[in-house]
Amino acid sequence: MILFINACVRKDSRTKKLADYLLSKTEEKIEEVKLWKIDFPVVDESFISHRDSLILNKQFNDPMFSFARQFSKADKIVIAAPFWDLSFPAILKQYFEQINVLGITFTYSEKGIPIGMCKASKLYYVTTAGGFYFPEEYGFGYVNDLAKSFYGIFDTELIKAVGLDVETADEEKIMSDCMKGIKCL
Repeated sequence: MILFINACVRKDSRTKKLADYLLSKTEEKIEEVKLWKIDFPVVDESFISHRDSLILNKQFNDPMFSFARQFSKADKIVIAAPFWDLSFPAILKQYFEQINVLGITFTYSEKGIPIGMCKASKLYYVTTAGGFYFPEEYGFGYVNDLAKSFYGIFDTELIKAVGLDVETADEEKIMSDCMKGIKCL
C-alpha cells in the first residue's frame, strides 16, 4: 500500500499535480490522507499525559494512534507539500506530531538512539516553489531527517519544481521538465 500524505490545500495546486503524476505510475493501492480535513488535537500537557499513559501501557490500538499505525504499515510513502514560508504547511508538522509514536513508528536503542520501525522502502517528498530561493533543509531536509533518523526509511527522494511564479517563467515547461524526471513509483 502507498500512503499519500496530501498537504496541498489549494484546488489547483501544482504540487498536487506533480504528486498525482507520480502516483499515476503505480497500480498499487493508494490510501490518501487529506491533512486539511483533519481536526488535529492541540498538543498540550493533557494530550501528552494521555498519550504517554497509552504508550506506557502499550495500548497502541487506541484511535489516537491510527495515523501512526497507518504510516508504519505503508510500503511506500508520498508526501505532497508546497514550499511555504521557507518550509511546508503547518498541517504537515501537526501530522508528524501525531505519527511520532514510541513503539509504533520508532523505538530507542539502549544508548537512546532512535530506531525506525516503519515498513516503507521509500519516501517521496513532492513540492513546488514560486521562486528559486529553496533551501532544502527547511522543508525536505526536516522530513528526510525524520525518515532516516526516526522511521528507518533510508531511501528518500525529493521531487521539486521551482521558479514557477517568476515573471519570465514558463510554468508549463518547468512542470513538464519536472514530470519527465519522475521515474516509476
